[in-house]
Amino acid sequence: MIRHGSTFVLAVAVLGTAHAGVLPDDRADVLYHLYDGGGVEIDGPSILVRKKVGKSVSLVGNYYVDTVSSASIDVVTTASPYTEERTQWSLGMDYLHGNTTMRVGYTSSEESDFDAETFELSVSQDLFGDLTTLTLSYALGDDLVRKSDDPTFERPLDRQIYGVGITQILTKNLISTLNFETITEEGYLNNPYRSVRYFDATTGGYLFEGENYPNTRTSNAVGLRARYFLPYRAALEGEYRFFTDTWDIESHTAAVSYIHPWGDWTFTGKYRYHDQTGAHFYRDLFGRSQETNFRGRDKELSPLTSRTVMLQAAYEFISDDGTEAWGFVKRAKVTASLNLLTVDYHDFSDLRAGAPIGSEPLYSLDADVIQIFFSFFY
Repeated sequence: MIRHGSTFVLAVAVLGTAHAGVLPDDRADVLYHLYDGGGVEIDGPSILVRKKVGKSVSLVGNYYVDTVSSASIDVVTTASPYTEERTQWSLGMDYLHGNTTMRVGYTSSEESDFDAETFELSVSQDLFGDLTTLTLSYALGDDLVRKSDDPTFERPLDRQIYGVGITQILTKNLISTLNFETITEEGYLNNPYRSVRYFDATTGGYLFEGENYPNTRTSNAVGLRARYFLPYRAALEGEYRFFTDTWDIESHTAAVSYIHPWGDWTFTGKYRYHDQTGAHFYRDLFGRSQETNFRGRDKELSPLTSRTVMLQAAYEFISDDGTEAWGFVKRAKVTASLNLLTVDYHDFSDLRAGAPIGSEPLYSLDADVIQIFFSFFY
């Protein structure tokens, strides 16, 4: 089962964010993505098509497939490796009226033990001579968690996201965006397959039992992004995001990027740093069975630090000057990116080592994320 939040995030990311005053370009994207790390391999295609209808409406549709093969540390220490497929499709519409852009979107995602529906609405308004853009957004997620080995197991999960963002042109070379987001979740928030471990006084070792999460969670995040355009058409970009929630997780995320155009090529390099505390009910090892009312051993809820290096190259093989047009295609480019991810878990033991309690090594993860996609503008 893919993590609960992934479908919701993808729904917003795939359909895009509304920008006031202008409709998105007509385009078609064909993407292949591959994640390989920590015993997990996720890959599949995605196809997106966007088309204007008249001068005020733009429609978008997306089809996305994930094939997951998992022999992660969570799986191999408590269960058997598995393979599953998730399919997702999305529809959206942007409506432009003066300096106001309104958009609606719907996403449906299905896999063997998890169904999700997401409804999205946002309104963007240009202000102060188009130097400022204010965006208000709302999204509702209606999910259903199941269990592949128990056909009677069905648990609902509801999620709401409230967002406000301000984009400001500060100078002719500097633009910044400030975003605030609140997420409320209610329902079945843990994974029905995951277990916690507890100390067994009889043997001096440990045993496993099912985890149990709170059925509500509220999180708040504030993010700041700024891009500065250099005299030779390149750009520098910096980002910072602070996150906190009612599970006592706090995180800081910072990133810096450099974008450099060179003829028909555009090269991008990015470094991202993320550090977080653990949830209040997380333990690597509990002292006894049912030691606390809420119990979890998901490594993503533990204290951790991650670092990502991203390298990307884009090549425009059909330019928009009209000399190389390919039928109705006015412009086209291919983009390839490689993300090198490293995660260090500060309180999650690697049980595969078979070491005695107290001397177990901490787990760390290295992963490669590859994306290749073609974009056609018409």
